[in-house]
Amino acid sequence: MHRARGVSLLEMLLVIALIAAISVLALAAMSGGREGMQLRSSAKQVSAALRFTRTHAIATGQPQRFTLDPAKRAWAAPMGRRGDIPPSLRITFTAAREVQPRRGEGAIVFFPDGASTGGRVQLAARRAAWNIDVAWLTGEVKLRRAQAQP
Repeated sequence: MHRARGVSLLEMLLVIALIAAISVLALAAMSGGREGMQLRSSAKQVSAALRFTRTHAIATGQPQRFTLDPAKRAWAAPMGRRGDIPPSLRITFTAAREVQPRRGEGAIVFFPDGASTGGRVQLAARRAAWNIDVAWLTGEVKLRRAQAQP
């Protein structure tokens, strides 16, 4: 009689555990770890707040303002929406000086027709960065990966 050879349940579970551990490590290395997740999450929050501000301007028929204070690492949008940017991230904000609320603070104003004053918010960590561009003519908000400015 000849005995069938196979893999035991314990061996199978060990291989599955090793594959899972390697996958988690590879994912963390490719995404830049915790700092990379903070960067991506903050960029998505800021772009969502900008889109909300534009939508609110169109819906209300009134100009609406998104403000960003790089020194305080905080942003504000209409209807009391606020957020913070983690200290580990660098912030570069470029917008029209005419709508600047205070020295050191910037703003992008959206108009009822969807247009805006335009601008760019760049959030960066090490060499990775995300640009959030706001077109002045259409008010369209675009989120794109970029190289961090030195």
